[in-house]
Amino acid sequence: MYEQLEDVLVRLDEIIRSLADPSAAADSARLQRLMKEQAEIQPVADAYRAYRKNEQTISDSLELLENEKDPEMKEMLREELNEAKKKEEGLEHDLKLLLLPKDPNDEKDVNIEIRAGAGGDEAALFASEIYRMYVHYAERRGWSTELVSYDETGLGGCKECTFTVHGSGAYSRLKYESGVHRVQRVPETESGGRIHTSTVTVAVIPEVSDDISIEIPEKDVRIDVMRASGNGGQCVNTTDSAVRLTHYPTGIVIYSQTEKSQIQNKAKAFALLRSKLYFIEQQKRHDEEADLRRSQIGTGDRSEKIRTYNFPQGRVTDHRIKLTLHRIDGILDGDLDELIDALTAADQAAKLAKMQEKDSV
Repeated sequence: MYEQLEDVLVRLDEIIRSLADPSAAADSARLQRLMKEQAEIQPVADAYRAYRKNEQTISDSLELLENEKDPEMKEMLREELNEAKKKEEGLEHDLKLLLLPKDPNDEKDVNIEIRAGAGGDEAALFASEIYRMYVHYAERRGWSTELVSYDETGLGGCKECTFTVHGSGAYSRLKYESGVHRVQRVPETESGGRIHTSTVTVAVIPEVSDDISIEIPEKDVRIDVMRASGNGGQCVNTTDSAVRLTHYPTGIVIYSQTEKSQIQNKAKAFALLRSKLYFIEQQKRHDEEADLRRSQIGTGDRSEKIRTYNFPQGRVTDHRIKLTLHRIDGILDGDLDELIDALTAADQAAKLAKMQEKDSV
């Protein structure tokens, strides 16, 4: 590990010298690459320097203690040594976290699909609440959201919807939300007061960068245009602006209706299709490396029950990490950070354990 960290310091010095070269400004693309790389490795270099400084303090204190005769000075040196030893484990842990393999999608925007599952109208109502939960969470993080499609029911629920979240690190925070979300509550239409259980499936898909080539042959896609359904702004429901794409090889169907222009809806639909195809290809690669999948918190599969929202008890339970929080209203209002922080920490702990296992072999 330490040999790798020494290489990081050498590389950082090279980048700093390159950025200081006046000729670097002439090549804007290279300049951006260097600045991006510097931003990525600077935290690692800073953490390693702090670790090395602390190790030097331990070494110096031990050496001075051996030769020191003055009792007061020896006591001061012991205190300094104990303080440095306390910091040592934390600094090493921070370094290991920084050295964990980065998910290349972490900084990307995401497409989120929500579908009502078992439970009929009650599931559709809960799907609309889950949609609002993520919109509110995005607002709390300073991100923006863009609706792609929303299939509304007559009771104000949502059969399915797709939307995009734009913001730095959106995928890194929201990737743990894929799976089945279960709700337990008494529906307003239930006269007997019985608790019903309904489900909603969520899929979180990173957007594809423009520099990634995903070819979609024309023969593989059927494009249908139609009038948008549900509530919409002026002209949305009066022209054939909605677009539905059917991708024959995978069976994926994309529906985009939120823009007034057919061209804009078509562009949105194709962008989402590209992301889905890219994500499918990534999943195939991940499935070939079973250990990588097992090291994550859950599989992220739509069939996996990840969380239960129990209204009578006012609790939310995440089954992957066995965490229960008794503040369902705040969570549904978008206060998800405590849940996501716990999932991130569990994921990192699993990956650290895997790294240590490899190091010990």
